[in-house]
Amino acid sequence: MESTIIKRVTEGKFVLIAEIGVNYYDIATKENITPMEAARKMILEAKNAGIHAVKFQTYKAGTLAAKASPSYWDTNEEPTTSQYELFKKFDSFGREEYRELKEYSDSIGIEFLSTAFDYESADYLDELMNVYKISSSDLSTLPFIEYQAAKNKPILMSVGASELSEIEAALDTIRKVNDQPIILMHCVLEYPTPLEDANLLKIESLKYQFPDLYIGYSDHTKPTEGCDVIKTAYNLGATVIEKHFTLDKTLKGNDHYHAMDPEDAVRILKSIELLDMIRGKGDICCLATEQTARRNARRSIVSAADIRKGEEITEKMLTYKRPGTGITPDRLSELLGKKALCDIPEDTILSFDMFGDD
Repeated sequence: MESTIIKRVTEGKFVLIAEIGVNYYDIATKENITPMEAARKMILEAKNAGIHAVKFQTYKAGTLAAKASPSYWDTNEEPTTSQYELFKKFDSFGREEYRELKEYSDSIGIEFLSTAFDYESADYLDELMNVYKISSSDLSTLPFIEYQAAKNKPILMSVGASELSEIEAALDTIRKVNDQPIILMHCVLEYPTPLEDANLLKIESLKYQFPDLYIGYSDHTKPTEGCDVIKTAYNLGATVIEKHFTLDKTLKGNDHYHAMDPEDAVRILKSIELLDMIRGKGDICCLATEQTARRNARRSIVSAADIRKGEEITEKMLTYKRPGTGITPDRLSELLGKKALCDIPEDTILSFDMFGDD
């Protein structure tokens, strides 16, 4: 099956990915439904909002984090202070659950993918998705990057909290075994990311540094009414946007507090549609809609005084006035030296049929 993400990005079209992650567990608790029912509901809500792809996170706490691993998020929003303890709450899904989510996503026409955090999930997700996603947190885990890259599928790779040399090393690792498209995702590993830390100009730096790659943005800022962060990122060159997704931004814990909800997603997509309209195609030409203004606002060569039949035209006889329906001023040299074929009153818009060489 063709990847919607890759098809759109190679065509220069905007891509919005809903990072459902593991937020469906909290939705399930809130709505008193099963995690699978909540995950399916979130996929459907994303599809109905116009989102192009949904992404999950596939891990087991025991293979991802040591029990002594400290938190790195805002503990006012998510009070758990151990990565292991947090991940343990949300790691019950495995191969069959993700297969069900993949099949459901296909049935409603939205692309499915999930970030693999261990070798086992990287293997069984291979048959379930068209694109691999590498987390910023694994940018230096080169053996695991190479293992996923060897599947030879397109890769989205977040580059939060990384140095240039680390990005280059990860890309070299991928390119040893993989020739598919790569999308580098600017990202800030700060949950949530304050607006002053968004550092969106890094998108331009990544475009300059890696001109052969596609550039995107994985956003952890809290949504704003005007979609300011996403619109700015897009205008700077991020054609793929990944943002955490929830059905209730007021839920405490995990990734709800900096996520978009369906209404935010609709606003984002409408904002990008408006930007695309405003940005146009970039052609250097006179637009069809400018033709009337071009004709009437530009100038023509006009007689500055009465010209008698037979007089030879000199520059002193002429001036330039609107509209531009006569001889254009850039053709002045073609008119000088010709003789009037008739009497021409002052303030006449001139045309070549009024003149001859003899």
